[in-house]
Amino acid sequence: MKALTSILLISTLALAACSSKAQSGEITNNEDIEVSMNNENYETATFGAGCFWCVEAVFEELKGVKSVKAGYAGGHIENPTYKQVTTGTTGHAEVARIIYDPEVISFEQLLTVFWHTHNPTTKNRQGADVGPQYRSVIFYHNEEQKELAQKSLKETDASDLWEDPIVTEIEPVSNYSEAENYHQNYYANNPNAGYCQVVIAPKLKKFRKEFSNLLKEEVKS
Repeated sequence: MKALTSILLISTLALAACSSKAQSGEITNNEDIEVSMNNENYETATFGAGCFWCVEAVFEELKGVKSVKAGYAGGHIENPTYKQVTTGTTGHAEVARIIYDPEVISFEQLLTVFWHTHNPTTKNRQGADVGPQYRSVIFYHNEEQKELAQKSLKETDASDLWEDPIVTEIEPVSNYSEAENYHQNYYANNPNAGYCQVVIAPKLKKFRKEFSNLLKEEVKS
């Protein structure tokens, strides 16, 4: 299967990379995340799959997903800034923290989407985004998630989904913090930005076609 990242990434690296300077002051939905976090029936998944703008845009369209937050996890310092993380020296990965209703969508289904919507065979890289902050990683929140992630990785690696071996890391979540306001809902707030047009929009188009059965009704319409 071909990686979802377009070849246009390489030719537009200077203009489109996720690590380029973003503008602040965009709208976030803090009320939704607070409500979701306080619902004891909801569960949390945390995935790193390259630029968190892409990951957030994909997972927030799934039915049963109540909120998605761009953030940082897995590093050796607390509450890093975006500038610090982009140096690649803090150990953090850009991640999406997903609050979801397991009665509507399962952790296994989230994993399936995870494997299909980024290239888990490229170490510390997704297309033109290069560095350990863009690594493929599943941060598990409990032993059940760990076991399910390990099983899913093994099964996916044995399938014909990707030709090369999967290098995704599976580790306990640590040092998670939310990213700055301007990173939240980035695609929704900046649909005409170069990175959104070149990278995220094509990814979403393919994702919506492949996973139409898992989309929220408002996305389908």
